[in-house]
Amino acid sequence: MANLSDRLPNNIPGQYYVDSSCIDCDQCRAQAPEFFARDDNGFSYVIRQPATAEEVTLIEEVVASCATASIGNDGA
Repeated sequence: MANLSDRLPNNIPGQYYVDSSCIDCDQCRAQAPEFFARDDNGFSYVIRQPATAEEVTLIEEVVASCATASIGNDGA
């Protein structure tokens, strides 16, 4: 489960974030490239927070499929 205290600094502010347990598997970026990007260190991070119910559903699917549970949904 993602840890808010390990939230990566590149994440934009908001509910969703990626923490430092990311292993650069590319799954979130493949599933939702409009919401996730890769930094120079090989970590994914959130580039846009969802704005609609459909986008939240998509992000929640990505959260559920994260192999390392590195995506959290309790950010501020």
